[in-house]
Amino acid sequence: MYSGVILIKFCMKHNIMDSSNIVLSKDGSHTLFSSRFGEHYHSSFGAIQESMHIFIEAGLKSVTFQNSRLNVFEVGFGTGLNALLTFRHALLNDFSVNYYAVEAYPVVNEVVTGLNYPVLLEVDQEVFASMHHSSGKLTAITPFFNLALMPVRLQDVQLESDYFDIVYFDAFSPDTQPEMWSVSCFEKIYKAMKRGGVLTTYSCKGSVKRALKSAGFDIEKLPGPPGKREFLRARKGEL
Repeated sequence: MYSGVILIKFCMKHNIMDSSNIVLSKDGSHTLFSSRFGEHYHSSFGAIQESMHIFIEAGLKSVTFQNSRLNVFEVGFGTGLNALLTFRHALLNDFSVNYYAVEAYPVVNEVVTGLNYPVLLEVDQEVFASMHHSSGKLTAITPFFNLALMPVRLQDVQLESDYFDIVYFDAFSPDTQPEMWSVSCFEKIYKAMKRGGVLTTYSCKGSVKRALKSAGFDIEKLPGPPGKREFLRARKGEL
C-alpha cells in the first residue's frame, strides 16, 4: 500500500555512523554533540523543551488532517526525539502516523540505548529502539505508528507528490550543512507536501527564509524556546 510513497536511491558512501557524545541539557533531557559537525543535535537549554516547542506545539498541533492518519516527513532523524514525541502525541490523541525520515549519519546503537527520552516521556524503551532499527521501508512499530528510516541524504530520495501533512526540518545548521538548506531541497519538499501542509524548522537565518520563499512557501517567524529568539514555520498555500 505504501511502497510507492518514496523511491530510495541508496548511496552507501553516505551511510556512515556519526561519533557522538551524550550531553545533559538544562531541562534534564539528553542531547548529543556531533564530532563530525561540531554541533549539538538539540538545544543545550533543553532538548525535549526545544523539540516540543518547535516541532510538536508549533508544527504537529497546527496541522489539520483527514481520516485520522498523519503523514510525516523528517529531515535529520538524529536521536529520534521528534519521532518519539510524535508517537506519544498520537498515542494520547488517538490517531495514526506514517513517519518517514532521512538520516545520512545514523546514531550508533550504544548511544541510542543511553538516551533518557523514553524514561522522561514514559514511553516503552523497545518502541524507541525499534524506531532506530527501522528499515528503509514503512514498517509497523505499533498498530498505529508506521516508520521508515532511510540512511540516505535528502538529495538521494524521490518523494511522492502531495503526500505529507507535516515536515520537520531538523538538519544540522545552514553554516554546517548549507547544501541541505538549498532552494532545490525545499522545492522537493514543497512538491511532496499537501496543500495547507506545514514545515517547521529551528533556523531563522535570512538565507533559509529566502530559500523557503523561493520554493513557494508562505513563512512566518514565531517566538523561540528558551535560548532561541525565533524560529520558522512555513506553509504550502491552499489552492
